[in-house]
Amino acid sequence: MLNVQRLRMLSELHRLGTLAEVARSLSYSPSAVSQQLAILEKEAGVTLLEKSGRRVRLTDAALGLVGHADAVLERLERAEAELASTRPEIAGTLRVASFQTPLLSIAPPALTLLAREHPALLVTITQRELAAAHDGLLAHDFDVILGEEFPGVHEPLRPGVDREELVSDPLLLVLPRTGPWSRPRSLAELADAPWALDPAQTPTGLWARSALRAAGFEPDVRFDSPDPLLQAHLVRSGHAAALIPSLIAGQHLAGTHLRRLPGNPQRLIYTSVRAGRAEHPAIRAFRTALQASAREEAPVIDSREIPLGV
Repeated sequence: MLNVQRLRMLSELHRLGTLAEVARSLSYSPSAVSQQLAILEKEAGVTLLEKSGRRVRLTDAALGLVGHADAVLERLERAEAELASTRPEIAGTLRVASFQTPLLSIAPPALTLLAREHPALLVTITQRELAAAHDGLLAHDFDVILGEEFPGVHEPLRPGVDREELVSDPLLLVLPRTGPWSRPRSLAELADAPWALDPAQTPTGLWARSALRAAGFEPDVRFDSPDPLLQAHLVRSGHAAALIPSLIAGQHLAGTHLRRLPGNPQRLIYTSVRAGRAEHPAIRAFRTALQASAREEAPVIDSREIPLGV
């Protein structure tokens, strides 16, 4: 019978591409991974790997086996979730990866709720950007990740992953309370303002620059940072304008002037889990707590919009 752990190694090789990356992902040495895959090849009775320069390539037979391996691994996680549902309490450790905004806003109240309702459930959280979080989810380093999708910058839906919408978060224009950029009548009037924006290669930075170009100007980015709290501080102290999600508005944007943007653009915040874990009671409890927290944390924002153009 084929060994499940070796099947997982083959699946990881297909996902990651090299024996070294598989070894890193699964905490083995490259030689140990190579040996285990050689044993799997003997178990299968067919050639699974072929040399391709310094790397190895999966044969057609191996690619077919990867599909079965992924199905087996997902089915085993479904079985674990079903067994967990029969236990009297939700317990164990749930490993979560998230980017910064949810950690500042909706995660703390959710953890408070979980501690009260499911005291035997331990939640650990690691701050990761989306690409690294997805890699960790597929490598079984995390059980749940939080991601975001910006208008016009779509995140691909990955096979074997269950994605659930958490909240639509308005994207806001954040301005100083006083000074030449505090009360513009249009976005176009901010063409000469200094801006604090996320790096251009990030989804946030790409969206922000596109939104400002649509208003007719190339933003003068004086402060290039992925930290919304730093951006807010630069706005508060009168040194920049910024585009910041509303979820951090209530607690972290005091001393600034908030305005809705044309069309009220919103980013989607979502949770992703491996499909086999979607019905695990710990996953369901965490998602439910996040939904409750997101409803409570929704800020009240000035309803006025800044028109496009001059």
